Amino acid sequence: MHRFIVRRAGGFVSGETVELPREETQHAVKVLRLRPGDAAELIDGEGRAYAAEIARAERDGASLVVKGGLPGREPPVSVTLYMGLPKAEKLELIAQKLTELGGARLVPVVMARSVARPDSKDAGKRRERLERIALEAVKQCGRGRVPEMAAPVGWKDALDLMAAHELTLVPWEEARGLRLSDVRAGTSGARDIALLIGPEGGIAPEEAEGAAAQGARLVTLGPRILRAETAAIASVAAVMTLWGDL
Repeated sequence: MHRFIVRRAGGFVSGETVELPREETQHAVKVLRLRPGDAAELIDGEGRAYAAEIARAERDGASLVVKGGLPGREPPVSVTLYMGLPKAEKLELIAQKLTELGGARLVPVVMARSVARPDSKDAGKRRERLERIALEAVKQCGRGRVPEMAAPVGWKDALDLMAAHELTLVPWEEARGLRLSDVRAGTSGARDIALLIGPEGGIAPEEAEGAAAQGARLVTLGPRILRAETAAIASVAAVMTLWGDL
């Protein structure tokens, strides 16, 4: 099914005609070659999806007619990934997979062992690229909400942000004994979860201690040391399995 995104906070109503933005019009007409009457899905970017039908498909504009709402596809838990800033290509992969798995927000964090460092000259372009990757992933997987791609933050700011969540989980290679499933046993009702994943160099002991001092739970992902991008994807998937809808 071909999916199109038109952001609207209040959503859409059955029978409404919705004009597609320029980029979506070009995709519908030039790439997909859709015609009036073809079925499609409309996503409002705020969590809702709708069955729709192409009403108009011309080079100078395209529109859909809303047929009705579709069952919700958003998870029952909000997961924010605080990701120790990795190299650009790894962050892009993480943004894509976080979106597919149902994550709500990606916050890159400049940590003590981060190999990559934010470049103020390219920061806007890099963030726009992450947003485009998330947008395309939303259409691919059929979500109704586009996750937020935040600007990089420093470690102290990250600590403050994580403290505001209902539950913060820190998979750390030096953690022993406590697993995600153990934490879930006492926090099954948590609905706002933060995940902190270290960069390529891992989480420094003082960073792990600082997070734990604010109530974060240090957990193990098992006996094998995972790459940063693998740990991020595996952790989000595990949290969605234990607290969410996988």
